[in-house]
Parts: sequence; C-alpha cells; structure tokens
Amino acid sequence: MHRRTFLAVSALSAAAPLPAEAQKLGEWTALGALAEKDGATPIVGARWFEAEKTGDGMAYTFRPGLLAGAKAIACDMLIDGRDVVAFRITLGEGEKGRRFRFDFGGLPQCSFRVRMDLSLVDQNRWMADREAAFLKPLCGGDRVDLALVDRLTFTVLRKAPRTARWCMTDLQVLPKMPEKLAEPVLPKGPLIDEFGQSTLHEWPGKTRSADELKQRLSVQLQLTPEQKWPETFSRWGGWKERKLGEGSGFFAVRKEGGRWWLADPDGYAFWSTGLDCVRVDCEARVDGLETALKWRPEKPEYEAAWSQDRPGRQGARFVNFLAANFIRVFGSEGWREKWAAIALAEMRRLRFNTVANWSEWEIAARASFPYVRPLNFRPARSGAIYRDFPDIFHPGFEQDAADFARQLENTAKDPAFIGYFLMNEPTWGFSSELPAAGMLYTSDLCHTREELARWLAAKYETAAALSKAWAMEATFDQIARGRWRRPLSRESQADLREFSVRMVERYFTALSRACRKVDPNHLNLGMRWAGVPPEWAVAGMKSFDVFSLNNYREKLPRDVSDRIHAMLGMPVLIGEWHFGALDAGLPATGLGHVRTQADRGRAYRVYLEDAAANPNCVGAHWFTMYDQSALGRFDGENYNIGFLDICNRPYAEICAAAAASHERMYQVASGTAEPFSDAPEYLPILSV
Repeated sequence: MHRRTFLAVSALSAAAPLPAEAQKLGEWTALGALAEKDGATPIVGARWFEAEKTGDGMAYTFRPGLLAGAKAIACDMLIDGRDVVAFRITLGEGEKGRRFRFDFGGLPQCSFRVRMDLSLVDQNRWMADREAAFLKPLCGGDRVDLALVDRLTFTVLRKAPRTARWCMTDLQVLPKMPEKLAEPVLPKGPLIDEFGQSTLHEWPGKTRSADELKQRLSVQLQLTPEQKWPETFSRWGGWKERKLGEGSGFFAVRKEGGRWWLADPDGYAFWSTGLDCVRVDCEARVDGLETALKWRPEKPEYEAAWSQDRPGRQGARFVNFLAANFIRVFGSEGWREKWAAIALAEMRRLRFNTVANWSEWEIAARASFPYVRPLNFRPARSGAIYRDFPDIFHPGFEQDAADFARQLENTAKDPAFIGYFLMNEPTWGFSSELPAAGMLYTSDLCHTREELARWLAAKYETAAALSKAWAMEATFDQIARGRWRRPLSRESQADLREFSVRMVERYFTALSRACRKVDPNHLNLGMRWAGVPPEWAVAGMKSFDVFSLNNYREKLPRDVSDRIHAMLGMPVLIGEWHFGALDAGLPATGLGHVRTQADRGRAYRVYLEDAAANPNCVGAHWFTMYDQSALGRFDGENYNIGFLDICNRPYAEICAAAAASHERMYQVASGTAEPFSDAPEYLPILSV
C-alpha cells in the first residue's frame, strides 16, 4: 500500500511562489491498483503514477473543517503518452454524507496546473474556465459544507485502453488561488504541426504536404456543381414519394397514421438529417500554449485565422487551422466563399438535408438549403438566480423575452428555415439540485423566491404547517429572503419539484410566446436538453412544436421518446450525437467510442436508422461536421467526431455509411425497410 504526505511546500515553486500558509491534510492511501513509478520527471518535485483502470487513485482523510478557510486545491501535472486522461477530485462529508465532484482533463505531453477553486462547492457554476492544457473543469454531485468535509479522493475518471501514466506534484491546499502556469513543459516539443494536426500521432490519412492539401481542396471546389441530392428527394430534401398535403410554404409538423413527420414547404414528408457546426470550425485555444504550435499563421495574410475573447473568457486567444489551410490554398481573399461552396456540396454528396445547430446558417439561407438556428437568451433585466436560470417572476422578464425573440426578425419569412432552438443545454439542467432549491442557496433575494414563499403560504397558511410538512424548521420569510445555508430535507423536495415545474413552464412559455409573435411561420424546436430529461423538467415544456434532446448513447432510447410523446404530445428531434475513435490523430474520442473509422460508420448507421424507424422521431443531427482541434477548442474538447478532418479530408468510411443510410432513411421511416443493425463494439468513452 502506497502512502505519501499530502503537502510538499516547494512543489509548485518551479513556476510560481506559494503562500507560506499552505496546510497538510495527512497521508494518502492507494485506491485500486494505482502504482507509483521511479524515474526522473519533467516537473520539479513530481512523481510518476500509472493506472490500469478507472477509479485508481488516492484517498485522504483529515479533520473536519480543515478546508473551511482555504481557497484552492492545486498541483502541477503532466500526462505521458498520446491520449488525454480525465480525473476526478471528490470532497466528502463523512463516510456516507454528501459528495462534491470536480472533473477535469489534461493534454498529453504538456504540463498544466490544476487550480480547483473551492468556492465552486456552492454549485452555482457548472464549469470553470479552461487554462492552457488544463481542460474542461466541471462541477457535479452535491453541494457540500467545507466545515464538514473530512475526506478527498483523486481518481482516474476516463482513460484510453492503454495504461494511463502521468506525473504530478503533491496536491496543495492553499489560502488563495495560485498563479496560472506561465509556460508549459513540452517534453516532445510542439503538439500540432503547420496544418493543425497532432505531432504525437501517425495515421494513414495524415496530410503530409501543402501540395497534397492544395490538390484536395482544388478538386473539391471543381466538383461542387456535380454534388446533388438523389432524384427521390424534393427540392428541400423531402421525400417525393409521400406528400402529406398541400404545402404551407414553410416547414411544419404532421402526424399521419401514427407516424410523426416534418413536412417541407411543398408538403412532402421530411426527415431531418443534419450536421452541426457547418462553419469554419476547428478553433484551437492557444493562450498559454503558444509554444505548443510548430507554426503560427502570420498576420496580415492569416488575419482571418485568429480571434480572441469570448463572453466569460476575456484574454482567450484562438487560431483556426481550418481557416489557415483554406487561406494557404486559395489566398486571403475569397477563400471563405470557396469553403462555403465546398461545405454545402459535401453535404449534398452525403445526402444530408439540414444545416444544423451552431452553423453559419447564413450560407444555407443564401443557397436555400434547409437550416435551423440557435437562439441565445440573456436576462439583461431579470438576471440569473441559479446558474443560468433567470428570475422569471421579475417585472423585466417579459421584456427580456421580447428582446430575445427579435433575433428571429431576419429569417421570419424564409421558407428554407426549418425552425429555432430556444437554447442549448442550460447549466441548471446539469445540476443534481432542483432550480427552486438551488435558488435558495445562491440568491439572497429575488422575485422568484418571493413567489415561492407566497405559493407555499397559500398551500400551508402557517409556518408551523410548513415546518411539519418539510420535517424541518422553516418560515415563509426564510423562504423569501436571506442566504439559505442548511441542508434541505427529503420531505421538502416534493414542493420544490412542483414549484420548479412552474418555474420551467413560465420560463419557456414566455420565450415561446414572444418568438411566435415575431415569427409565426417556423417551428419551435425546444431547448436541446442534455441527455435524458427528468419528468419534472419535461412537464414544464408544453410550449414547443418539437422536443429536442442531445442524446449520446448507442441509440435513442425508445422509452424516452415514448414518454415525452405521452406527456407532451409532440415528436422528438436529436440535436446532437456522435462516435469517435483513437485511430485518426486525435487524443480523445468524444462522447461515443468505437475502435476504428469503419466502426464509426457502422455506429452511425445503427443510430440513424433506428431513430428513423422511431415513429416519434423526426430527425437526428450529428455533432459535428469537422473534428475538433487536437489542441482543444475553447473548453478543451479535442474529439474525433468529424465527417472531415482539419485539412478538409473526408473520412471515407463514415461518409459512405451516412450516404447509404440517408438514401434509405425514408423507406425505414415508412416501415418498408428494416433499420441497419450490424452494430460495432462500443467502448468506454474517452473525453474531457
């Protein structure tokens, strides 16, 4: 059994001085088969570790309250090999008490600093910001009281089938946030080459020269006029063999013989198969990682390949190697138009009929190619009361909704526009807490809390009756204002769940009504729930035309779509899904994992055709058109999830599979053909 002291005061001294008030937590005990290895490390004060399985790691126990005055937990790390590894830090209140989770990943062959802000235990944020090779730090689990926390575990959360190997300094508990890592250690040199490809990997499809890149893009541009949908498709990508009635001039939802369809503007049955992120994608976030680039696109010629700053990410810098590759071939003038022509031609070649979410939808609108739009709600007047949930009883909320709807003014009369998503994966949906409960802890005073107090007063009349029902002391004034600090009882959850349904219904009814006023012609496609929504959330979402969910499973569970249909009487649309592999130069698979590129094609066919055979499903949109950057996007995702790579090379296997499924999806949807069922082996995911 391995034991080591928790604290080494000099551990981070190679990069930045540490506060003198750092404290020890005691000794760690190995979890699983964690193995400590000898050998020199690239980081001063670090040690090597290896893990064969997820769950391997370290466990600590210490006196309760030791973390109460601390601000951060930190260490320096470097992952060996060529794949990302994801880790989890868990803080616990006693052996069976509440558990807070902090998950993160790291780029391989690049040192990074773990900086865990202990204020995150209040659960008012889902994600902290990525910092260089420190990727996608996420919060989950329970709200915990640092005065009660007496244990910590550090474990491997996700890994490739290969042994996970990393070095790290001892974890530190600090009275203030340590400085960011100034410059990473790169034991194998730069991580991406002049085309934006990984330098750590070799694979058959890797682009080897500028001449190869130029030849590919030039041929793709030359062939754009020849790429057309099959004759069986209508001019909108619908099914000529089945007309659902006279067209309205816009897309609509229709139910015929127990089967839901979309109808295209001419009235033909339409099943939406789309690609998300039809845009010049593949951005790499490079602030703090400039030395990881083998080549930097120089301005002014490559000006369009650079961008900086995003909401909540001031100081972030990005380089887009897909843009740089197009500029390299076509020059700094006119390259974007050539990219757009190639992108839409590729979609027609593969028989996709929808430019899906997160896309440059304007290019689809100009080409009369069916498309959807994402909307973004910002509660400028009402503000947020728990994560990104707004104060929906605030007097200014209705005006916020009206401002939100004005985004639709410029597409309200476009027949190629299918419909809009109200939002994507709100962070309150990732919480284990109900929004009504989270609001009590994070908003001292807001209109929605006051409404909760009035609602409870109408139900219970007296504080004594409320306290009896909740099995804990509570007054209506405590509900209405002031920071709530006590754990909520199990008995309180029924009321908080019922009020959360009211919150969700008021939220989306107001947004839907405002959008319908601005745009009465197009479909409200819902709000793209992440995963399988709980029934309390679904109950408040009656105002949509279609219920959208991002579902990263082997298939869309039939019981999920059936339950949504039974509750709301509407069809479902899959807003995101994908599968990746580790054989094409990316360090992570994504939220689905298969062994090879050929298996990605089989997984695509199984999922797509099973969804088409579902009478309550009207479409499935793959995330994304392009692979993500090997260096990681804004939050650190670096997945093999594209139909094309960063050099605009199509993945032949999944492209052929998709075209085959799309050419028969209408027969499958109508029940005249059986869905493809030759499934590949599905592996544990590797993602951050």
